[in-house]
Amino acid sequence: MSSPARRTRSRKLAADIGLLAVAAAFAVPLAWVLLSALDPKADVGVKAPDGITLDNFDAVLTDEITFTPMLNSLLLCGGGTLLTVVSAALAAYPLSRYKSRLNRPFMLTILFATSLPITAIMVPVYALFVRVDLIDTMQGTIFFFAASQLPFAIWLMKNFMDGVPKELEEAAWTDGASPFQSLIRIVLPLMGPGVAVVTVFSFVMMWGNFFVPFMLLLSPDQMPAAVSINDFFGSKGAIVYGQLAAFSLIYSTPVILLYVLIARRLGGGFALGGAVKG
Repeated sequence: MSSPARRTRSRKLAADIGLLAVAAAFAVPLAWVLLSALDPKADVGVKAPDGITLDNFDAVLTDEITFTPMLNSLLLCGGGTLLTVVSAALAAYPLSRYKSRLNRPFMLTILFATSLPITAIMVPVYALFVRVDLIDTMQGTIFFFAASQLPFAIWLMKNFMDGVPKELEEAAWTDGASPFQSLIRIVLPLMGPGVAVVTVFSFVMMWGNFFVPFMLLLSPDQMPAAVSINDFFGSKGAIVYGQLAAFSLIYSTPVILLYVLIARRLGGGFALGGAVKG
């Protein structure tokens, strides 16, 4: 075997080993969750279960531990995602369709806003929410969830919207449609993959957010699952690993279902560029 071919083979082998190491880094924690949820004597190590049991699920499937926090999470994240997607579409449309010297500074400002750490603004946000009587309210937390995800959602939505030919809207305008009607009936249906990406991204980021609801919600009966999962960690390091793993599987289910439901939209594309050519 020649020397160049040997080097190429060595590089491929090194790349395969690196990819396997990365895959193992993701697979091992997932394996621990799956195995520990069925293990009556689960601990911090990854091992075959000492028998198969559903007692861990029976212990966590109660109103206080799972159902109420999961419902709170769905209300918070579902409401925040809906508000984010609608606001991002309305904000991205003029940025995509109307040219202005302020478009670039505005987009750069949005990009800068996405880089702000959430912890840096929570103190003034908390003080503001106390003053306007939005502290410990679901609607206030939904508003802040949407506001925190909106900058990046606008950036994504605008880039996807640029891929929809403007000539299709101009034809609708000729038939008497308003810009709002063309947005609802033409632009958004044609950029389904973009709307799906923004929806999934916003929902996932809100679903796993611990700090915001922990700071803005005070009542235990309003806490989402992202906060209530902290209750599995005892005050002296006593952790029921099996129940924690079972709750983690249940907690991950809505995100997986959301992705499965809209996965078909992610496979689409903007293949309408030729539709405007005679």
